[in-house]
Amino acid sequence: MDYSGAQERAHFERIVHAFRSYRGRALKHVKEREEFIQSLPSHHKKLLNSYKSHLKKQKVCIQHNAEIINQIITGVESMFENVQHEPLNEAGQDLSTLDLDVEKVKSTIRQIVRDWSPIGEKERSLCYGPIIEQIVQLYPPDRLDASSINILVPGTGLGRLAHEIARRGYSCQGNEFSLFMLMASNFILNKCRGPNSLRVYPWVHTGSNQLTNENQLQEATFPDQDPSELPPQAQFTIAAGDFLEIYTVANSWDCVATSFFIDCANNIVGFIETIYKILKPGGYWVNLGPLLYHFEEQPEEPSIELSYEEVRNIVEGIGFEITVEKTSLETTYTQNVNSLMQYGYRSIFFVAKKPL
Repeated sequence: MDYSGAQERAHFERIVHAFRSYRGRALKHVKEREEFIQSLPSHHKKLLNSYKSHLKKQKVCIQHNAEIINQIITGVESMFENVQHEPLNEAGQDLSTLDLDVEKVKSTIRQIVRDWSPIGEKERSLCYGPIIEQIVQLYPPDRLDASSINILVPGTGLGRLAHEIARRGYSCQGNEFSLFMLMASNFILNKCRGPNSLRVYPWVHTGSNQLTNENQLQEATFPDQDPSELPPQAQFTIAAGDFLEIYTVANSWDCVATSFFIDCANNIVGFIETIYKILKPGGYWVNLGPLLYHFEEQPEEPSIELSYEEVRNIVEGIGFEITVEKTSLETTYTQNVNSLMQYGYRSIFFVAKKPL
């Protein structure tokens, strides 16, 4: 990803500024509640003494999260081609945009839990397990040289699925566009050593649907395994940038694995077409996820939202042969298992082969 242009540098600095702003914006949220309590009648305030103590504990958890965030953004100026970035002028950013960006920082914290914490193990088994099992069936490591099998994972997020594939000896590359994800994955994959050596508090920002105060303050340790521990023959890389722009070479990948990815497109047909193009003849596309189209409700973002019936017709119309197909697989995404509100997806899983 080239961040040498002025517009690209400004975007990079905006994301760094969002990470830096997390502490102040999150503490402001707590302070507003403390100030509201002070405006209440005295007999109400007396009944809220335990809640006031809980708010103080929230601030401690936010400080811990801020320490992790500071580690994430330390040195990110040299992530891409050693491009150095000047500090962002904070006065130049719209506060409404900043609040949205800080929400993405909070989402990144929850993503750390999903991909790299023991708490996320069940969710990973639901969302990544079927994909990994299918790849092992298609390319048995005990019968072939796994390092000769090139597997691409677009929309890799914090890299756990791609890392798990590489751990099994395959040559795997993850691809990610979001700078929030890239900065966090750079920290976890390249700087974290020792299982469960760090912790975050992923639910501290959410007061709704909490059964107990302790649930809101639950910590999550990470990483649950050392990211540097890979087989000597395995190759594991992360490529930053737009999937459609980076991957243009035909017949270059043995397998493409996607989890919660294809509905990230404005035009899902372009994703499917590109996956078909870059697969080698005889190669496989392994996909799992729902169809929660990311641009459906976003203003000034043209988008098409297709049913699975339509998607399936396009997959076959482009030339794929569907060899495995399952619907209604129960999956979740950054789920808080202790929340009073539980939601999930009935995801679709399929394997599509590019004919020889």
